[in-house]
Amino acid sequence: MRVIVTGGAGFIGSALVRHLVLDRGYEVLNIDKLTYAGNLASLTAVEGKNGYSFLQADICDRATMEQAISQFRPDRIMHLAAESHVDRSITGAAEFIQTNVIGTFTLLEAARGYWGGLEGHAKDAFRFLHVSTDEVYGSLGDEGLFTETTPYDPSSPYSASKASSDHLAKAWHRTYGLPVVVSNCSNNYGPFHFPEKLIPLTILNALAGRPLPVYGKGENVRDWLYVEDHARALDLIVATGRTGETYNVGGRNERRNIDVVRRICDVLDALVPADRPRAELISFVTDRPGHDARYAIDATRLETELGWRAQEDFDSGIEKTVRWYLDNEWWWRPLRERYDGQRLGLSEPAKG
Repeated sequence: MRVIVTGGAGFIGSALVRHLVLDRGYEVLNIDKLTYAGNLASLTAVEGKNGYSFLQADICDRATMEQAISQFRPDRIMHLAAESHVDRSITGAAEFIQTNVIGTFTLLEAARGYWGGLEGHAKDAFRFLHVSTDEVYGSLGDEGLFTETTPYDPSSPYSASKASSDHLAKAWHRTYGLPVVVSNCSNNYGPFHFPEKLIPLTILNALAGRPLPVYGKGENVRDWLYVEDHARALDLIVATGRTGETYNVGGRNERRNIDVVRRICDVLDALVPADRPRAELISFVTDRPGHDARYAIDATRLETELGWRAQEDFDSGIEKTVRWYLDNEWWWRPLRERYDGQRLGLSEPAKG
């Protein structure tokens, strides 16, 4: 099996590449632009492995994408390359539109050209997986779950750009017959996560005795998915999912942000005792604009139709994650030296 993974040096992408190469034995071409969140250190485990190759390139570069696809001749393309941080999208939306919308269009066109030249079984078996987010659905109230038929209602420039790319992927299936499958996932966490996101930032700031900023009152709810469970799901979806369909991937682990931060503090206090409980480091900061109140995924279609199950619940996954950061300073220390460990976006103290 020959697979192109775009964005394979990112957090979810690197987990997928490691799974495909190490667990599945596939030949993988990893295409990544290596922006600030792309890190080849996350792929140390696959460097030098037979069948693994890396191409530094921008998915917006049509000629390079066409050449890479025609030369590698993939059976599958798994498209994860994206700008993905909500706070950054609020202060710099242009990169999100360029990469997430124009980049996806460019890749779809390159894939369509390649697929159109295939014949027989190779053409029938080819698949293009577009990997997206539950943020395209907007915000939930206290009840209910996002399903594959939930209307799109994006709140941020990031989620709007991902919604746009989802619609492009579906349209390329309906209009041109390109065998596309779409996945929308809940919040991922786990090893090799760039330390601007809530969980790794909290772990490393708590370990250093630094303030732990939490937006608003910390009552925003997210459904947490261990990244290695997600990688297995993506492999299953591209292999057995029905073309033209969407599959939601969620961990069934809803937690308020404040409870996530407190749980990390408790795990760290147990593993690396400090002079005082680390929960005392929590500080509430002004909420960001358009901050969705709650996300929660209904993964029933993925579970019943394709037989996927998450192997980690939140407690087991967060302990594995904390232990990984304690054991792998070699990976995160260089990032911390370039990045000061604050939430990106608004950080003024909360009023009232």
